[in-house]
This record gives sequence, C-alpha cells and structure tokens, in this order.
Amino acid sequence: MKKTIKISTKEQNYSIEIENNSIIKKLEKITSNQKNTIFLVDKKVLKIFKKFRSYKKFNYISLNCSEQIKSFKVYENITQKILKMGIDRNSQIIAIGGGTLGDLSGFIASTIMRGIDLILIPTTLLSQVDSSIGGKNGINTHYGKNLVGTFYQPKLVIIDPSVLKSLPLREIRSGYSEIIKHSIINDGKFFNWLEKNSKLIFDLKPKILIEAIYKSINIKKKFILNDEKEKLQNKYSRSILNFGHTFGHALETYYNYNKKLTHGEAISIGMSIAAKISTKLNYLSFKNYEKIINHFNKNKLPTFDKNMYNKSIFLIIKKDKKNFNGLINFVLINKIGNAFLINRLNLEDIKKIIK
Repeated sequence: MKKTIKISTKEQNYSIEIENNSIIKKLEKITSNQKNTIFLVDKKVLKIFKKFRSYKKFNYISLNCSEQIKSFKVYENITQKILKMGIDRNSQIIAIGGGTLGDLSGFIASTIMRGIDLILIPTTLLSQVDSSIGGKNGINTHYGKNLVGTFYQPKLVIIDPSVLKSLPLREIRSGYSEIIKHSIINDGKFFNWLEKNSKLIFDLKPKILIEAIYKSINIKKKFILNDEKEKLQNKYSRSILNFGHTFGHALETYYNYNKKLTHGEAISIGMSIAAKISTKLNYLSFKNYEKIINHFNKNKLPTFDKNMYNKSIFLIIKKDKKNFNGLINFVLINKIGNAFLINRLNLEDIKKIIK
C-alpha cells in the first residue's frame, strides 16, 4: 500500500511518499543522481542506514538525538564538519531520524551555502505526522523552543511506517498526540475514526497506520498551503497548528527538554488546558471537553502536570514568539473539528480562567 501527498509552495514543490519497507530502495534511487550527498543519521536508526549497500561511499555523521542537539553548539559543530567534507550548492543533505534531527538538519540545509537540497526520512511517528511536514526548522535557546530558525521546505519526504516497530510504546503515544491534535482542530469525523481505531494504530496495523498518517498530514497540508510562513491571523492561519503548544512548549522549556515529558505528552497536557479554557469561556461544550479528555485518558496520554501552573511556566509563555503587543496568541476550539485564534487574552486572564 502506497500513498503520495503533493505539496506545492512558492519556494518548493515536493512529494511526501508513504510506503512500508521503502527506505532502502528509495535511498538507492535518490543517490543515483551523482549529487554530493551528506547523511545525518540518528544513532538509534544507524542499523537501518547500514542496510543501504552503498552507505560506505557517502559521507555521514551520526548523532545521539534528543532536544539537546537543537543548540548553537551542535549546529556549529555539524556545519563545520559538513564544510570540511567539501560541498557545493548542488550538494544534498539526507536526514534519517526523528523530529529533533529533522529540525536541526533543516536549519543546517537552509543556511549552509545559503541553501542546499534537503531530503527527510522521519523514523518516529511524531516526525512522520508533524515535524517533517511544512518546512519549519530551528534550534532552541534557554529563552524557549525554536526561537531561532527558518522556513525551508524539503525536496522530498520519505515515510516508512514499518520502522516504527522498533519504537517504545511511549514514543508511539507521543506521535499519536499530534494525530489527535490534527483531528481536534480540523476534522471531527477523523476524531471519531480515531476513537474507533486508536488501538489498531498502537498495534501498528499497516493499513490503519498508513491511513492515520495520511489523514493527519493532509490536515497539516491545508494550513501550510494557506499560510506557509505563519503570517495570517484568521481561521486559515498556520498558527492553528499550535493548538496545545503554548503550555506544551512552556513545559518542555521548564523541564529543559529532558525525559520528564516527551513532546507529545507536553502537547496533550497543553491541549487539555486549551480545551479547558475553551470550555470556561463558553466556546466548547462540557460534553466535547469530556470527550477529548476521556480519549487522552483512554490512550494513556497525560492531561495534567504538577508544574503546569508554576510561575516559571507563565514567564516562559510571556516570551512566546507568537505573542503580539503583550497579548497571548492562543488557539482555542468551539467544537471538535474546529479551532480558532484568539489574541485578546493576557496572562492574568488565563490565570483566572484556569485557577
């Protein structure tokens, strides 16, 4: 079973190819063009890369990937290594790994030689449905997540769901959190489908898993094509994809991106808070609020963290790059399948609402 999604932006036209057991044959195809290719590979999937018969012919750098690699220090180190290998503007970077590697690789590809081709092979469910799609790249600072970065579209995205078999269940849940998010913000029918099929997704049933990835990416695609560089402030804004991310990113920053919370866990807590605010402001019915929380609970995604209302969290939120004129740019929902932007809330308002 193979599915292809085409994305056409002002800067790049590219395909997202979803197919089981496809990585090796596609690597053979895309490296046959004689381009100077540099591989950036997460050490956790190095054995997959080494199944590629010709891997020794290419320069590659392997990294122990986590949020910690998204730093100025690692960016400089990897960039220097790539330049030392000898590249030109016709070279290409192929990144094989999860979302943190994709974010770093995209930032490197967009800035080295003022931009070289990038091919992404995401190997976690989270990166397959979210971070590898849409061209957002970046690194973290102690002021917050992804505050330094670029918009830079890949040339190709290769998604092979069969690689997910090696992931721990916690990582599958983390990716599933973003799938749920896409359904909540844009497709109530998809949410209902997920309620019926979530167990099969966690069991990695190929047909259901590919369908979930395909549906999720197509929702993200809508917002990317309407607002590639997140300039709009309406229902078409790419900012809608940040549902749950205001508190979610703040929690990740608070914990210094350690293993206390995965990205998906932080976002499920953030979505729970956003849904609560939506209900308290009478946008979302309590029945729909319960439906969302019950789905998180059923699939063992957290809805609470003991530090989620810590003073430090609010200080981090205050510095969020999406804020404007001191007001918090927040994504709320008025039903499952429809999200909207609200930018008239300040921190004190939010504290009162969720107290």
